[in-house]
Amino acid sequence: MKFVKIEELKSGMRLARPVYSKNGVLLYDRNSQLNQTAIMSISNFGLMGLFILEPAEPVPPMTQADIDFERFQTMTVFSIKDELDSIINNGKSSKIPVIVSNIIKNYGHIDGKINFHQDLRSNEDAIYRHTLNTALLCAIIGHRMKIQPADMTEVVTATIVHELGKLIAKKTLPDIGEEIPESYMTQGYDLMDTMYSSQPNIKRICVQAHRGKTVPNQKMITGGRILMVANFFDKKTAMHSVGEPASEVAAVKELLGTPEYFDQTVVKALIESINILSPGVSVELSNGDKALVLSENSDDVLRPMVLTFRNNTIMDLGNSEYNDIEILDVMKTMDNRHVMDTDALTKMGFSAPAQEYVEVPTGT
Repeated sequence: MKFVKIEELKSGMRLARPVYSKNGVLLYDRNSQLNQTAIMSISNFGLMGLFILEPAEPVPPMTQADIDFERFQTMTVFSIKDELDSIINNGKSSKIPVIVSNIIKNYGHIDGKINFHQDLRSNEDAIYRHTLNTALLCAIIGHRMKIQPADMTEVVTATIVHELGKLIAKKTLPDIGEEIPESYMTQGYDLMDTMYSSQPNIKRICVQAHRGKTVPNQKMITGGRILMVANFFDKKTAMHSVGEPASEVAAVKELLGTPEYFDQTVVKALIESINILSPGVSVELSNGDKALVLSENSDDVLRPMVLTFRNNTIMDLGNSEYNDIEILDVMKTMDNRHVMDTDALTKMGFSAPAQEYVEVPTGT
């Protein structure tokens, strides 16, 4: 699989991932072959490019949950963009409560783990996509922590507006980097004061999460602690046109390794909510071996049971016998989906949640 810029798309290329309209209508499914009409149509969507399959490459597997996740992302990111732009331009928004309600309805009630797949972000849409993904993570984490419905609404609402200051800066200075002058952040907070004068926790959550990056052991309300973890995880693992994203493993290692900044109860809730080292993931070990994850470790996500490629040895990294070996990172491609025969693993005594993959569409 490779990422191809819009201007480099050619007839005959096959899509690796579905393409949706901003209303969530499926326009082109996986395995669809592009023609000139499709390329011209897609060029008007404002996308940087598409994930394209190599000529003989099979279509990556997707569960129905994966498909629903991508569709929801496409629909909601357009809505968030419209609302944030309205706030910047007019000082008001009418649909943020609806967006927040939809996020909580779809991702604030999930009991199991989900695959949190990232998509490529351009300089133009990075803030909107980051806002959405961070809000999704906050809803998922909040549910795992069993926070009250009012607190859930507050933290997801705060997440939708937490980048207002950065958005103002980007619109004023398009080439500005990640370091945003505090004057712009203050403008964003002033807008929050105006919009949410009766809900002071909205601004409080945003301010605490922003300052918490530089102030160790800061006292924070629950929403601020959740936003800080979700914000870090998404930014760390996001795919941009420049530079390589960190893996979920690298991000989790940093979260676990800096408890003075990141609340470990929130980090634990994140780890329990998304798939990080599930069966089928290939990893690199500190002893130089490459290995396949056979079973997760519910007590320590970074120490699962693995099968080494070099000599087919099964190692339970949670066992003290292997204390001197750890996972360095995952062997990751641009799209890390894989198929694992979980039924076979279960029959052999390994704990592996069942996965039901959607049938690959016939290329058209």
